[in-house]
Amino acid sequence: MRFLIVKRSRLIKTAVVAVLLALLLSAVGVTGAAAVYSGKTTRKLPIYAVQTEEKVVALSFDAAWGDDKTEGILETLARYDIRANYFVVSFWAEKYPDMLKKLQDSGRVEIGTHSNTHPHMSKLSRSQIELELSTSVDVIKNVTGSEIELFRPPFGDYSDTLLECAQAMGLYTIQWDVDSLDWKDLSATAMAERVLKNVQNGSIVLMHNDGKNTVQALPIIIEGLKNKGYTFKTIGELIYRDNYEIDHTGRQIRR
Repeated sequence: MRFLIVKRSRLIKTAVVAVLLALLLSAVGVTGAAAVYSGKTTRKLPIYAVQTEEKVVALSFDAAWGDDKTEGILETLARYDIRANYFVVSFWAEKYPDMLKKLQDSGRVEIGTHSNTHPHMSKLSRSQIELELSTSVDVIKNVTGSEIELFRPPFGDYSDTLLECAQAMGLYTIQWDVDSLDWKDLSATAMAERVLKNVQNGSIVLMHNDGKNTVQALPIIIEGLKNKGYTFKTIGELIYRDNYEIDHTGRQIRR
């Protein structure tokens, strides 16, 4: 009798363990933890960087307030014969249309949208997101005459709904993997050291059009990257348009 009781106890324990294991595996599948562990994720992600063997970097600037430093940035890009990206908020485009047109006509800048009103877009409804994107694209296009295909969410804040809406409108959602922290008013040297330390092949560098020391840091950053053997592309030139996946870090990978 005792043998039967022990055997039954073991069977019950085995059954409980099996049930718990099944539940655990189910939860992993639902949350995407298994995908993350394997280097992929089921969660939607923007493009933070691009996997490439080429030593290439994309410099990008967000423009929401002020334009007094824009000329300095543009002159630096021209002096070093490189191109970069601007992500522009609608009210900046409407306030500085001549400057936006100058950026476009310079041939040095690829322009994308940074939203219409600079909100936390993960908090918006689908219809509000669609209005933010469509309005901003129309405003910028009316000034530049060019199609817009790149979008950067304000504050880097996004949701699956936002990414779905952007994709449906033909927009690639772009983040960054190197933050210059120019918005913290770091010195030009500190900004450059931060960028040069963290950049890698296919990196996208974040800066701001109105950063206190961005104009002073830009030549140091460019020369430092050139000395490391890097060349420069716009984000539109860097990203893959088809046959790609995005890993759990946001790096776009060619299949």
